[in-house]
Amino acid sequence: MSDCIFCRIANGEIPSATLYEDEEFRVILDLGPASKGHALIIPKQHYADIYELPEEAAGRAFILASKMVKKMTKALSCDGFNVVQNNKPVAGQTVFHFHMHLIPRYEGDQVGLGWKMGKLTEEDKAEILEKMQITD
Repeated sequence: MSDCIFCRIANGEIPSATLYEDEEFRVILDLGPASKGHALIIPKQHYADIYELPEEAAGRAFILASKMVKKMTKALSCDGFNVVQNNKPVAGQTVFHFHMHLIPRYEGDQVGLGWKMGKLTEEDKAEILEKMQITD
């Protein structure tokens, strides 16, 4: 898609700080990092979100995330990682080209990823299991 900024970055039309590239993906440093070393895995093929992403590509993206996290942990001496992937505006997606965030975490970094923990009620559990046709 010629109007998609991530298509243009992933395919080398717009310069980026590239950490890794193959025929299917480009991994770049995020221009608005949550922490030092925050990177994005971007497929070269356009998929708006995980709903459009083929299962095979999803698998390869997660394998790449695993490899990058291990390599980046060693290079950055970070203490952990968040692998984040948002879908649809309500979930925080702002660029509508599938991508994964690789966010290095450092002890005491105060990066704001999280949510208020709720409680799984018996009613919610029963409803969800029924709708998903899953039984205990």
